[in-house]
This record gives sequence, structure tokens and C-alpha cells, in this order.
Amino acid sequence: MIEALAVLGPTASGKSALALALAQRLDGEIVSCDSVQVYRGMDIGSGKATPQERALVPHHLLDVVSPAETFHAGRYAALAEEALGDIAGRGKLPILVGGTGLYYRALVQGLFEAPPSDPVTRERHRREADDLGVEALHARLLTVDPRAGARIMPRDLVRISRALEIFEQTGTPISVLWEEAAQKKTLRAWAVMLSPPLPTLRALIEQRVDQMMALGFLTEVESLRAEHGKEAQALGALGYKQLGAHLDGLIPLPQAVAETKTATVAYARRQRTWFRKEAIAQVVHVTGPEDAVTQVSEVVAAFRRRDSLLE
Repeated sequence: MIEALAVLGPTASGKSALALALAQRLDGEIVSCDSVQVYRGMDIGSGKATPQERALVPHHLLDVVSPAETFHAGRYAALAEEALGDIAGRGKLPILVGGTGLYYRALVQGLFEAPPSDPVTRERHRREADDLGVEALHARLLTVDPRAGARIMPRDLVRISRALEIFEQTGTPISVLWEEAAQKKTLRAWAVMLSPPLPTLRALIEQRVDQMMALGFLTEVESLRAEHGKEAQALGALGYKQLGAHLDGLIPLPQAVAETKTATVAYARRQRTWFRKEAIAQVVHVTGPEDAVTQVSEVVAAFRRRDSLLE
């Protein structure tokens, strides 16, 4: 069983700064858990570690694929498991850091085998949601699979539909498949979640977007579109999509920046909700990256007591 420390939380909360400080204190190496940082060239908009930071501490799962390629949670989990094993095998501490909840869950809980999605069933669920409301489908899920219903948000139609679809196809609750996958996992993660107050987080995000623009984010987006085509799936990521709309002449630049800030705040709220459902050993209340770094001694002390905190 590989043990890792995970630093989770919403964007702009200070995860990278804290992870870097922890890696230096605990002789660790950082494994990114970010669905945008895996793409080469998507540096400014993803908040990727700088060359100077990478020189201080080895970073893994950055610049893995071209923005023209597709990437998914299963591929991430496979590559991350390989990186974690390599780090632990060299006597170093793997430190996961990022805010992509689906990638984190795929890694720590394991992926399960399930029948392929059926477009007919998905369309039927969509029509039922339109007619009866998503909550009606969620109520049905609670009846056939209470554990999945408790874990899936009442208005998350995509995940509700998938859970119902698997039960309708196989008669097996998706929560049973989750449990079987978890039994196969080889990773035990001790997780810290950074939790700034929402008004503070909003200000941090707005400041970060302004900083990205000053660093040349627009030029980065323009170059990536020229090299990989504006239809590249990765360029639908936060900020890249909005600045792409500006480059297409659809909206002025100030509007693109404002929409990036609004969309990022909404995403950060979803991240907070997602990670609250994960097994978190310690919640760290912070006001930004600088404050996060000041918490390093407290986190190190708690991590060293982890045997009494882990299940």
C-alpha cells in the first residue's frame, strides 16, 4: 500500500504553495491532480508550476499530452499510480496536489468496470428529467441505491442517469461497483483541504485572473489555437474558452476577462462541494497562498500523527 499526502481545495486557495513547502519539509515529490496542467503549453491559464518551482521539487504529470489529444480520468489514474509507485519506491513522499475532483476520486477510490453507456437510456432519462424534474430521478436512485443517491447531488443529471442506467442494465447498484473497485486500490491518501471563505476566494480568483492576463494569457491562448486548432477539446477549459471567444470576435476582451472570473468562481464553488464529500483528514482555513504556507508546520505535525487519523 502506497501512502501519499494530498493537498486539495478550490482554485487560487494556495494548494501549490503549500504542497511545495510540504515537499521541501517532508522530502517529497509533487504529483499534479489537474485536468488542464496535463496539457503541454497550457501554462499560464492552468497555474502550472514555474521552472523555478520545478527546480526546487520534482513535479509529475505536467505536460503529459498535446492539447489536440483527448485525456480522461482513467488515463490519469493509471499514470498517477505509476508516478506514485516510482516516488515511493525511491523512498520519497508522494504529494498529490490539485483541484480536479474526478481525477482524485478515480485515483484514490479506483475505477470500476461497467457496461458502456446507452444513448437511448440516457435520452429517456433526459426526457423524464424535463417532464418530472431531475429530483424525481434522484428520488428513484435513492430507492434502488441509497448509498449512491446519498453521494450524488440531487440535480446532477449526468451522474444520476449513469447510476440508474447501470442498475437498469445489470441489476447491480453502482455503489457495489464502487466498493469492489475500492477493494482493489493500492493507495492510501491522507488529505488536507484548503478552505478560504467564499468572499476571500472570489477576490483571490479575480486577482489571479488579472495576474494571468498580465503574464500573457491571451498570447498563450492565441498561440495554442494557431498550433492545435481552436476546436481542440482542451481549449474549452476555463479562461481558454472565454479568451477564445474574444479572439473569434464574439466578445470584447474586458467581457472575456469578466466571464473568466465569473466562471472560475462558479467552478471553485463546485470544487468546495465536491471535496467536502471526500475523506479529508484535516481542513485548513486559509486566506490565500501566503497564509497557506504559514500552515505548513501544523500540517506536517498532523501528517506525522496520521496513523491515528487514517481509517
